[in-house]
Amino acid sequence: MNENPNPSTPALRMDAVARRYISGEEVLDVLRGADLTLYPGEIVALVAPSGTGKSTLLHLAGLLEKPDAGCILLAGQDAGALPDRDRTELRRDRIGFVYQFHHLLAEFSARENVMLPQMIAGVPRRQARERAEELLAAFGLGHRLEHLPGKLSGGEKQRVAIARALANRPQVLLADEPTGNLDVHTSDAVFDALLETVRAHGVAALIATHNMDLARRMDRVVTLRDGKIIPLEDTSGETDA
Repeated sequence: MNENPNPSTPALRMDAVARRYISGEEVLDVLRGADLTLYPGEIVALVAPSGTGKSTLLHLAGLLEKPDAGCILLAGQDAGALPDRDRTELRRDRIGFVYQFHHLLAEFSARENVMLPQMIAGVPRRQARERAEELLAAFGLGHRLEHLPGKLSGGEKQRVAIARALANRPQVLLADEPTGNLDVHTSDAVFDALLETVRAHGVAALIATHNMDLARRMDRVVTLRDGKIIPLEDTSGETDA
């Protein structure tokens, strides 16, 4: 299992990252020399209109895609220079993902859903079980360990999904609208639990959201403009995400 690095060392750094897509004769430059640095324990909101490259940015940060130019460093290691197998292991062990939809495995209990990524990583079953129970209890789900996803509320499912993302003690957490499918009250409760747990574990988090109320509760807010990552304050007050 991974220990989080020195807080003075970036958990994730993207330097001059470029990504383009080619369809026939059309070339779409989504990212053009984008820079981003995340430190352990830092929570950064990504707020930008649809179509500006949020998903591309998250895919690159999560090592699901390779940049066309620039480099992506995870705890100081250049992930772009690694072969696919090593990138897969790095992604499994050091990066946690939370999506707008929970994507829990319906035939497994809440506890088993959090155990599985650990066991895939080689953690003994007993240790994985203890870790799963610890995380679920931290999210107020200690009494729902044996429940299948179909028996959980929307907020409970998303909390299980966040616990699963943190199961392997990642250094970086990437979340794409993690409370987007929840009502306001449930969204606030889930987000409170997310912030508290991420800070407690010293995880660097990049959270894409359209909710400015939630974004303002994070350490800083960035947006995308012309293929670059910039502080939201530099957008002259534009928040039409």
